[in-house]
Amino acid sequence: MTRARRGFFAFLLALLLCGTAGILPTSSLRAATELTISAAISLKDALDEIKQLYASENPGVSIATNYGASGTLQLQIEQGAPVDVYISAAPKQMDALESKGLLLPGTRRDLLRNEIVLIVPSDSRLGIKSFLDLTRPDVKQIALGEPTAVPAGQYAKEVLTNLGIYDAVKSKAVLGKDVRQVLTYVETGNVDAGVVYLTDAKTSSKVMVVAQAPENSHQPVIYPVAVIKSTKNAEAAKRFGDFLEGPKAAAVFRKYGFTPAGS
Repeated sequence: MTRARRGFFAFLLALLLCGTAGILPTSSLRAATELTISAAISLKDALDEIKQLYASENPGVSIATNYGASGTLQLQIEQGAPVDVYISAAPKQMDALESKGLLLPGTRRDLLRNEIVLIVPSDSRLGIKSFLDLTRPDVKQIALGEPTAVPAGQYAKEVLTNLGIYDAVKSKAVLGKDVRQVLTYVETGNVDAGVVYLTDAKTSSKVMVVAQAPENSHQPVIYPVAVIKSTKNAEAAKRFGDFLEGPKAAAVFRKYGFTPAGS
């Protein structure tokens, strides 16, 4: 083959490649949008299901979840962790981020409500039936979330204080790093009782709810959600936040015992 012919065929090949590239679907060239959701660990079961549902309807979006105590997640965001959406188990942690200008304006809203309950191991023989029973001498250890970082612990302290028994039982407290650790302490029988959310109690057959905290004994258990200001995917994060408030997500949240805040 002459040099002229080789040059001609090389030219045709280049045209063919350019033409093919021009007709490739845009979606095949564009990387998937990645969202990181930092959420209170009490939401884990519900959110794991919701993110699968969302992914099936939005194949171009990849969602990673980071669960933990709301206070711990708040500190991570303050220290620059790459988070797109934050859901806390109490307004306190969200208030702290908002006061520091770390929330995307106009994206904060109340998402869910929950209840505070007293649980015991399902095989407990102590006959605990109320929060006041925690003062009994035969009740040796009570699991609570660490009040400064774990909203469930904050609510528990409010309940015990308002019932006038916190000082009498605080020496019995075994503090957990998050509400799921409190649940585990009770499930394994390492403590006599624990204070958790109703939704956490519903996830386990190894514990029994013996009392619900009186409504006026603590601040309402509200889960706010917001987009973090430093997000690189603001529109996608907003759309996910909207989905969390929609009917499909609400059905999942109800399945796990949460009440949508707007109900």
